[in-house]
Order: sequence, then structure tokens, then C-alpha cells
Amino acid sequence: MSGHSKWATIKHKKGALDAKRGALFTKVIKELTVAAKNGGGNPDTNPRLRTVLAKAKEANMPADNIDRAIKKGTGELPGVVYEEISYEGYAPAGVAVLIEVLTDNKNRTSAEIRNIFEKKGGNMSGAGSVAWQFHTKGFITVKKDAAGEEQLMTIALDAGAADFNTTEDLYEITTEPQDIEKVKKAITDAKIAIESGEVTRIPQATVKVAELSSAKSVMGLVEAFEEHEDVQNVYANFDIPDEILQQLV
Repeated sequence: MSGHSKWATIKHKKGALDAKRGALFTKVIKELTVAAKNGGGNPDTNPRLRTVLAKAKEANMPADNIDRAIKKGTGELPGVVYEEISYEGYAPAGVAVLIEVLTDNKNRTSAEIRNIFEKKGGNMSGAGSVAWQFHTKGFITVKKDAAGEEQLMTIALDAGAADFNTTEDLYEITTEPQDIEKVKKAITDAKIAIESGEVTRIPQATVKVAELSSAKSVMGLVEAFEEHEDVQNVYANFDIPDEILQQLV
């Protein structure tokens, strides 16, 4: 889990994706459309849509864009049909990588994902070769200066959290996917600010990458995937020591 939270933190510092607002909007619009198509346009009864709406608001997406994306999903407006696909493979240093995409052209996207693996020193593998190494969990982080450890732990566990961990700067709360909204609500009801909270894939075990050159190669592959317009999420099981990670910022 340490590798997971470290990467989440470093992404915010680098602004690798969030700074590219146009690309971020495109990804969130796709998510809104697919969430609405699969579960309906009412966030009160569609947890996935509720989660994506929170992401859209965090990105300061205009309300009109949000409304149109949802209506395309529900069929109230004409729209593109997106297919949800996962790709699996390995980065340099034996790091497992799982990529989730939304695409309107599977053949094009598959070729482009394979090309990124090859250009960045990785290897694309078959379905099921990597996914088993990740658990789907709710993952919430809170800055240490936002709450006391005992107070936050009590709130989170009472609300249904499965695990509570501390790092140098953050509290990390893990939940089952269906419990994340309940735990987030309990924390915010206590007037505690949440740094991040999402349903994600957490590796069962991590691969330590202790050399700077290998770390650069791994991060180069991950970032290339994140910059692809069809890629929604990238998960990897690396654990890069802090002193090396800081050199990549």
C-alpha cells in the first residue's frame, strides 16, 4: 500500500495529469457518461456516478459539461458508445501494471497501449496475468494536521473502515468499495477535510525499485499511460524509496 499512496502523493506534487485540464475533462466526461449509462442519472441511487461527480467538481468542471455527459449516458442526448477494457503487463524492474480504459475504438486503443509498453521498456501480457495482484478497495487519505489520529481512527472504524494506517504526512483509511461513501460522510460530518477518496486497486504486495534509472523507467511508463486520452486509471505495484522518489519530482 505504501507504493500506492506514495504515487498518489507524488502525482499531486508533479501535477502530471491535473495540470492538463482539457485532458482531465475528457476523461471525466467519459466516466460520467458510462456511469450514467450503467446505473442511471441519479447520483443518489448510483454510487459510481456520485463518485465521478465529486471528481468533476474537484476539477472545476462546468455544470453544463456535467449535465450533457450524464444525459448522453442516459440516452437523453445522442452520444458515443464507450467500451470498458483493462490491459495488463509489466513495467521495467518487474513492476505489475494494470490499465483501465474507456474507448470508442478497441482496435486503435489496444495497438496504442501495446506500443507504449514496447517503447517504454515494458511488456504487455494476457488478461488475468496481473489483475489478481490487486484488490479493489476504497482508499481515503487525510492530512495529519487535519485531525488527531485516535479521533479519526475511531470515526473511520465506527463507520465501517477495514484498515487504518499512518505515513509521514497522511492517515490512510481502507474500506470495502461499497463502504467508502459512508466512511467519507462520517469524516466530513466531523468537519475533517479529506485529501483524497476513491475506489481504487491496491496491490497485495509491492516491488521495491531502489535504483534511480529503474525508477525513471517505471515512472516514464506509468506517466505515458496516464497521458493517453482513453486511459482512465493506471495501477502499479512499485515501492520507490522516498529519497529516489523526490528526485523524480
